[in-house]
Amino acid sequence: MAAHKEVLQEVVIKFAGDSGDGMQLTGSQFTNNTALMGIDLATFPDFPAEIRAPQGTLPGVSGFQLRFSSDMVYTPGDEYDVLVAMNAAALKVNLKSLKKGGKIIINTDGFDVKNLRLANYADGTNPLEDNSLDNYSVIKMDVSKMTREALKDITMGTKEKDRAKNMFVLGFLYWMYNRNMESSISFLHEKFGKHPEIYESNIRALKAGYNYGDTTEVNGTTYTVAKAKMETGTYRSIMGNQALAYGLISFSQKSGLPLFLGSYPITPASDILHELSRHKNFGIRSFQAEDEIAGITSAIGASYGGSLGVTTTSGPGMALKSEAMGLAVMLEIPLIIVDVQRGGPSTGLPTKTEQSDLLQAYYGRNGECPMPVVAASTPSDCFNAIYEACRISVEHMTPVIFLSDGYIANGAEPWRFPNSRELAPVRVKFKTALNDEEETFQPYLRDENLVRPWAVPGTAGLEHRIGGLEKQNITGNVSYDPENHQLMVKIREKKVEQIANDIPDQQLDSGPQKGKLLVLGWGSTYGVIKSTVAGLQSQGHAVSHAHIRYLRPFPKNLGEIINRFEQVLIPEINNGQLIKIIRDKYLVNATGYNKIMGVPITKRELTDAILGLL
Repeated sequence: MAAHKEVLQEVVIKFAGDSGDGMQLTGSQFTNNTALMGIDLATFPDFPAEIRAPQGTLPGVSGFQLRFSSDMVYTPGDEYDVLVAMNAAALKVNLKSLKKGGKIIINTDGFDVKNLRLANYADGTNPLEDNSLDNYSVIKMDVSKMTREALKDITMGTKEKDRAKNMFVLGFLYWMYNRNMESSISFLHEKFGKHPEIYESNIRALKAGYNYGDTTEVNGTTYTVAKAKMETGTYRSIMGNQALAYGLISFSQKSGLPLFLGSYPITPASDILHELSRHKNFGIRSFQAEDEIAGITSAIGASYGGSLGVTTTSGPGMALKSEAMGLAVMLEIPLIIVDVQRGGPSTGLPTKTEQSDLLQAYYGRNGECPMPVVAASTPSDCFNAIYEACRISVEHMTPVIFLSDGYIANGAEPWRFPNSRELAPVRVKFKTALNDEEETFQPYLRDENLVRPWAVPGTAGLEHRIGGLEKQNITGNVSYDPENHQLMVKIREKKVEQIANDIPDQQLDSGPQKGKLLVLGWGSTYGVIKSTVAGLQSQGHAVSHAHIRYLRPFPKNLGEIINRFEQVLIPEINNGQLIKIIRDKYLVNATGYNKIMGVPITKRELTDAILGLL
C-alpha cells in the first residue's frame, strides 16, 4: 500500500549527532535540495569548538537546524517538528526543543550502554525503553547495521563504511519529503568522483535510505511543502561568508580595483579566506599571514599601493589589529576590516554567535580614532552590505569596519543574485598629477567631503610621507603642534560624521510611523524581530520595527524616528551595546532585551518581552 501523502506549510528539522557523524553535510545537502525546489528556508548550524570533540558526550554534539516553508522565512524556528538523533547525547541535548507530538528519527545503534553512559543517563535508563518518549512519534532505525548491509560488497573497513551513515539518513528524509536525490548524487560525484569506492559507498547508502522508507513505509506518511511565493529571479542557497566573499569580488570587478585579502584563520571568519582563494580568475590575491597583525598590515600596504585591501577576523583578532587600524585612520586610506563576531571575552565561545564587538568597533583603539561601521542583517544581506562598506571606504578614503556574526556567517537562505548592471556604480579617483596651483604635492588637501587624494606610490611628483605620527594639515609633514593635532582630530571625526550625507535615510521595516513602541535592532536580530513584530501586528498591537545597517555614522533621521515613539526596545545578543550608544547620542530612555547564551533570541522570548512593555 502506498504511503499517505500530506501537504505541510512548513517544517523545522534538527539534524544532531557526533561531530564526526556528518550532520553539517547532511543538513547542507538537504538545504541545497530545498532551495532548488524554490522553497524558502533558513538554517542554523551548531557545532563544538573542538576539531574532534569527545565522541558520544553532550559537549560533542553537532547540530544543523533547517526551517523550510511555502511562506517567507526569517528565522530557523524556535522548536523542531523533526529531530534526527544519531546517538543518546544528541537526543538529550535537543529533546527540550522538540514540539510535543513531533517526530524523532533515531539511530538505535547510538543508544547502547556505552553511549547512554557518555550521555549521562543513569545506569539502567534507556529513553527508548522507559516510555519517556510517549508524547512523540518515534521512528527507530538501526542506521549503522543497515548502512553496513548496503555496503557489504564494498571492501572497506567497518569504520569507513560507518562514515556513510549520514547518507542513509539523508536518503530516508528525501523519501519522507518526496524529494529527488539528483542534487546530492551530483554533489557526491563532484566531491568523491576521483575515489570510486568512497563515491560508491555514499551513493549506495543514500539510495538504501530512500528505499528503506519506500519499501517499509515505517513512517506511513510522506510530506510535501509547496514552493514559496518569492520575487521572480534566479536563486541559489547561500551562506553569509559566501555572500560576503561574492560582494567583495563584485565590488572589485565593478570598481576596477584589484582585491587583496590579508588574513589569519579564525573561527567563524576563515571561510571568507577559503572562498576568496578559489577566485584567482578575478585577479583576487589572498594571503594567509603568520598572524593577525601581519594580515592587516599587508592589507594596508595593498591599499596604499592602489588596491582594495581587506582583512577578516573575529573578536580576538580585532583586538590584535587595533593598533594597525589606528595607522589606517592616520593614513586615511581605504581598508575593509571584517569582524565575524563570536562569544567572548578572550577565546570565549569560538563556534557560538554573539553581537559582542559593537563597542570595540566604536571605541576599541587608542586615541580619537573614528571609523565607519556597517552591519549585515542576514546571510544574503552580506552581499549588499559589504558592497556598500567598500563604496564608503573608497569614496571617502577611510577604513571601514564590517560586522557580521557566527549566526549570519554559517546560516543559509535563498538569494536572488543580481545582474552586474544592477550593482551601484562606484567613483574611484586616483590623483595622477599635480594641480596647476600646486608646487608640491599636498597629501592632506581635501575636497568638500574632507576626503584627501589617493596617490599611488611611484607616481612622479606625488611622493609623500606615511606613518603613524600625527600629520600636519594639508602638507602631511610630521607635526607635534598642539593646535594642529586638535584640528586633525576634529577633521577626521567630521569626515566620518559627514558620511551620513551619503547614506540613505533610516526607514521603518514595518509598522506605524509613530506610536507606542519601536523595536530597534541591528545585525542578526533582524529575522526574529521582523517575524515577531509581524505576528504581533496581525493581532492588532501597535508595534514598529527599524533595523540599522549604518551604525557609524547613524542615518541623519534616526533620532527623529526614535522620538516619534513612546518606548524603544533594543534586542541584542550581548549585554547591551547599541543601547549605550543610542542613549548617549539621543538621550532616550531605551529598554534593552539581552541574551548572551551563544544562540539567537527566539520568537517566543521576544514576544514576551514586547508584550511586557505593551
